[in-house]
Formats: sequence, structure tokens, C-alpha cells
Amino acid sequence: MDQQGESDILDKEKAGRIRVLKEATPSPPSISGPVVYWMFRDQRSRDNWALIHAVDLANRSGAPVAVFFNLFHRFLGAHARQLGFMVRGLRELRRNLDSMGVPFFLLRGEAVDNVPDFLEECGASALVTDFSPLREVQRWKDEICGRVGASVSVHEVDGHNVVPVWAASGKLEYSARTIRTKIHRLLPEYLIEFPDIRPPDQKWTGRIAPEIDWEGLIAEVSREGADVPEVDWCEPGETAAREVLLGSKNGFLMKRLKNYYNERNDPLKTKSLSGLSPYLHFGQISTQRCVLEARAFRKACPQSVDTFLEEMIVRRELAENFCFYQPQYDSLQGAWEWARKTLMDHASDKREHIYTKEQLEQAKTADPLWNASQLEMVHMGKMHGFMRQVFSFASPAYPALIPHPKWAKEMYWAKKILEWTKGPEEALSIAIYLNDKYEIDGRDPNGYVGCMWSICGVHDQGWKERPVFGKIRYMNYAGCKRKFDVDGYISYVKKLVGDTKKRKLESIMNPIVKDQKNI
Repeated sequence: MDQQGESDILDKEKAGRIRVLKEATPSPPSISGPVVYWMFRDQRSRDNWALIHAVDLANRSGAPVAVFFNLFHRFLGAHARQLGFMVRGLRELRRNLDSMGVPFFLLRGEAVDNVPDFLEECGASALVTDFSPLREVQRWKDEICGRVGASVSVHEVDGHNVVPVWAASGKLEYSARTIRTKIHRLLPEYLIEFPDIRPPDQKWTGRIAPEIDWEGLIAEVSREGADVPEVDWCEPGETAAREVLLGSKNGFLMKRLKNYYNERNDPLKTKSLSGLSPYLHFGQISTQRCVLEARAFRKACPQSVDTFLEEMIVRRELAENFCFYQPQYDSLQGAWEWARKTLMDHASDKREHIYTKEQLEQAKTADPLWNASQLEMVHMGKMHGFMRQVFSFASPAYPALIPHPKWAKEMYWAKKILEWTKGPEEALSIAIYLNDKYEIDGRDPNGYVGCMWSICGVHDQGWKERPVFGKIRYMNYAGCKRKFDVDGYISYVKKLVGDTKKRKLESIMNPIVKDQKNI
């Protein structure tokens, strides 16, 4: 693509993908100081609209550009499982940016202090930042806008969604049915190929990015969050993410897509799943890239591709919409009025079992299926989507009531928590706590909406009234047994847990044995 073509694409994208959170004064600004990209959600050098915008903004004015990453101390309670995966990905990202001539700065502490200080130190004229609907991030940006100098403009770029959340809809959507048409209408505008990111025209001459002790940093986050250790089934980073999507050896699109439609709900056929969730959560691969590549396989696997695209675009962006327009996205107060009423009407209903948070966390319930799903999440950092229930819909191209895979796998698990706790507020709190603590992609809009969908009926409708659940959709053990081999799944998880414990013991013993041999 020639330079003019790339410029046209960038100008088109700016019409909707980029929001100006703060104008510089005087306006229009005269960009002479560096452009700083505060990266946090989209942790990649390729297919990154925010990085593309930052470099383009700098090149148009002859300014240099730098990437700034702020490492929080265990953001929203993250553990070694999440932090280790992220830091290992950042190590590769730094190498990629170095090869592009873009310096990468890693600072630790509070973003509301570090970002304004860094901008002032390097004399920046523009800050480009990723979009996130989470209220903590929105609050930081508001505070940063108030603390940076008047001559600094602040641009927010939604490179996480195919259609930017504010372009898809200007309001809180009720369901997938109400947002789907809006998103599909905008896909021709936003679902386009990425332009190449060329090295910045102006070389960075400011503060030299210090070397980073990656091994020491990984050891630190592993030690501090050791109660939820890392998992070994997914390798972090951009290269690994692209291999999972497109690899010739075992890539999802190349080798596993053909079975996705028929086997994605069978917990004993895990290889049919995409395995992309951790990479999407940390932005190590672009959702837009996944969709662009998947479309090329539609002729060969139309049902699998259509299902994959529905989940990647509509369902993910419905969750983003909810968290962006509903600040109480993790609270009973964020549920629809009918759901709040029915849950409170049945809050004092007699429960067959009442379990504490500790009992649930340790999988000490009378339900072996629920225990298995909890143990899978604790030891593997993910829970299979076996709880999906495929509901009837008008036509194969209009799957109005098929849950998002993240929501589906939380369906039985979260609904039993509602059934086994003292009330809906406690149930929601425990479900979010467990999800965020153990899922490698926890602390994500999909996770919050998955719990809200299961427990509070968000994006759903009222169903037949029953004890405890009221009009919230119900699911039980018998329903699961009709859909898959429950006993086989329980045995499968037992083996997974046993193998995980064995590997952990070997990792502890091997250094000891090695030291003894050296003696």
C-alpha cells in the first residue's frame, strides 16, 4: 500500500475510532514535542490502531514518538497467573518496538502520577492511549487530563474492538439482538486491513529507555502472586498468539476450525476451541486481525466461521457496551429492573445448600460437576465452555440467544453459586472474585458480563418463575447430563489436576536433586 493510501485509511479511521479527551490550547495545537503512547490494554506492536495513530501523528509534525507502559501493583488483584503472562508478553513487545525504532519505557506505580510526570519530563505535546470501559481506567484518564499541561492533547483510541464502542451505539443496549444490526451496518467501514507501521521519521532524542531486568520482574510478580501460579498451556506474546491463530502446525484456523461448530461444546474435545482468549484479553493479538483472517476460511467452514465471528464481534462488543454505559457493571444495581425485583423477591427463599466463599473456592460442594469446573479453573486458568446451552432461534444466521463462550462456561457454575449462597449480592460478589482470581483472562468486560448474565439476567429475558432464581434463567445438573458426558468430564478434570500437581512437585524437586548431585 502506498503512503497516500495509508494516509487515507488513517483519516477514515480517525472519524470514529479516535476520541479527543482533551484539546490542547491554543487550538489547533502545534505539535512539536514528542507524541507519547500510553499503552496498557493493547499490548502489541502489530495491528495496533493506537500505535499507528501515535506514529502518524508524530510523523505529520516531525515529532518523535515513544511507548510508555505503567505497571501497576497487582491491578484489580491480579496474581502470578495473569501478571506473569503479561510481563513475558511485554518482554517480546519491547524487542519488537526496538526493531521499529520506538523506545519502550516501563514505569511502576500509579498511572495518575507517572503519566503526567513522564509527559512533562519529555516535553510531550500529545498523549495517545488505549480504550477500556472499566471505570477505574476511565477515572484515571479523567484525572490525567486534569493534571497534564494545557499544551498537551489527549487522544483515546479503541483498537480493542472491531467497531469502536462509541460508534457501535451511543447507549446501553438491551441484548445482542438490539446491537447486532448496528454493528453489522458499520463493519464495512471499520473491518479493514491495517496499514503497515513504518518506523517514525524522527528519531527519539529524549530520555534513554532504561534496560529492564525481565527475569527479576517475572520472579517478583511470581513470588507476590504465588497463591495463583502461572499455567503452562499457553505461551505468552505476539508471536505465540499468531501461531495459535494461524500456525501451520496446530493453528486454530488452519487445523481446528473445521470442528469448531460441532465440537466447541464438548468438554472432552478441547482442541476444537480457539485458545485465543488470553491473547485477546492482554491485547497480544488484535480481534480485528482474528476476524480478517477467519473470513478467508468461510467458504470451507461457513458454520464455524459464522459462529466464531458472532462471538468475536457481536458478543464481545455487547459486553464492552454494557461496561462502558453501565458503571455498575459488577453490581446488582447494574441489572435490569425486572431482574433486581425478582431476585430480591426470592432472596430469602430456602436453599438446599449454603456454602461459604472458602468452601466454593476449594470446590467443597456436594456437586461433583460443579467441583470439577471450579478445579479446572483453579488449576488451568480457564473453564471449558461446556455449560453452553444452544437455544432456539429464528434462523441459523440469527443466533439471538446463543451466549458468549465466556458467559456460557459460567452459566452452570455461576447459577449454582446463586443457588448456594445467602442472596444475589453475595453470589455475584463471589462469582466475580473467583473468576478474576483464577481465570487467566479475569478482570475483563466479558467476565463481568458473564457473571451478570448468569446471576442477574443481563442481556436475557424473564423465564418461568421458580424458587431462588425467580425469573432468572435456570440450569441444572440433569440439563448438563443430557448435553455431554458429565462423568467423562469429571474424570478428565481429575487427571488434569493430578498432572498439574505432579509437574509442580517436579519443578520443586528438580533443583534440589540437581544441587545434591553437585555436592
